[in-house]
Amino acid sequence: MTQQGARWSAEQVLALAPDAASRKAGSKLGAAGPWSEAGSSGEGTVWGLCKGSGSKPYQTVVDIADAAGPAYKCSCPSRKFPCKHALGLLLLWAGEDGAVGAGAPPDWAEQWIEGRRQRAQEKRSAGPSGSSSAAGDPEAARRRAERRAERVTAGATELEQRLADLLRGGLASAEQAGYGLWEETAARMVDAQAPGLASRVRELGSLPASGPGWPVRLLEECALLHLLDQGWLGRERLPEGLAATVRSRIGLPGSADGPPLRDRWLVLAQYDTADARLTTRRIWLHGADSNRTALLLSYGAAGRSPELALPVGLTLDAELSAYPGAGQLRAALGEQFAPPAPTAQRPPGMTTTQAAARYGTALRDDPWLDSVPVTLDRVIPAPDGTSWQLADADEDTALPLTHTAAARPGLWRLVALSGGAPVKVFGECGHRGFTPLTAWPEDSGEPVRLC
Repeated sequence: MTQQGARWSAEQVLALAPDAASRKAGSKLGAAGPWSEAGSSGEGTVWGLCKGSGSKPYQTVVDIADAAGPAYKCSCPSRKFPCKHALGLLLLWAGEDGAVGAGAPPDWAEQWIEGRRQRAQEKRSAGPSGSSSAAGDPEAARRRAERRAERVTAGATELEQRLADLLRGGLASAEQAGYGLWEETAARMVDAQAPGLASRVRELGSLPASGPGWPVRLLEECALLHLLDQGWLGRERLPEGLAATVRSRIGLPGSADGPPLRDRWLVLAQYDTADARLTTRRIWLHGADSNRTALLLSYGAAGRSPELALPVGLTLDAELSAYPGAGQLRAALGEQFAPPAPTAQRPPGMTTTQAAARYGTALRDDPWLDSVPVTLDRVIPAPDGTSWQLADADEDTALPLTHTAAARPGLWRLVALSGGAPVKVFGECGHRGFTPLTAWPEDSGEPVRLC
């Protein structure tokens, strides 16, 4: 990033906000009024003092060149990352009125920046293990892995018996038993150190109250859970790629041991999902040269946003390393060779027919896959009875939107962007339908977040 070089758009800045309240508050601070001594450097740093309710202004600094996405420091008491002051400062910097000039950072900003850069260098020097103790006793690590595998096997065997009891007694018994039965079973899977099984069991508990047709959906999910159980119990007979997928679906930890792939990665989408314990952030990337799509996952404790943040529409010159598993797209972000920068790059698209076929093909490698990432070319959002669909402008085909997508405000942004004309849309295509995440107008223009 140079001082007057490629700056972010306001949409890309606001994409970093942890919630709607932060976006609103940050937008109000995106003007020069409350700021003083704002500046930026060619090394990817922005700083400034923001007047607050107290006698001293808040000291705010953002490191845009951080390899894991923007990093923030503010003297305000907010526990949100980024806080409204960091968002306001980036909006001020993103403007074209020269409110943020070039210069050298003040001492308070320089100390924080240098500390971060030094810690990052020490981490790189330590190597992938991060510490000498990580591989200090491989025999002890092997014994721990064996003990955990034994617990998972015991849990999977117990779950098989519970599924058999359910089917023997009839699916109607699931509605009568209520959610407590499933929560108790999920707790048993947690004790067995199989969080993936526990998560799928909890999903079963919500199906009897999910409306008409729930017995069919419950039976389908029970079948998939049974398949996962059997995959674990017979994992020695599976191909290595499928066995790695089973381990991942069970919830066993894995490492990104694939060879690093350097590319210019376009940030396609970023969105969060949260439960009472954890916030999970998903970031989809597309490689301009490799034509590969990759998924970055990061986590934050309940109520806190994950640290990794990459605004949609930026491109990243970086290395990614893949996690094991047949058909798995998850990767880990490695060395970054330049700060994220805006780009006119767009991902290649496909028809709705090709998107459905891609999902079907992916199920051969991962039968538990809910959806695959695809970019649709020239589709038009259109009502379909009580729901919505994306109609292919060049074929007599369409993909239905998921019920979740049809209820989001992003649907109306997509409809407004289209105005009845074809658009390019990136999203997730699966057995429940298509969930749009980002869209581009057909002619030109910046991407629009839909999630």
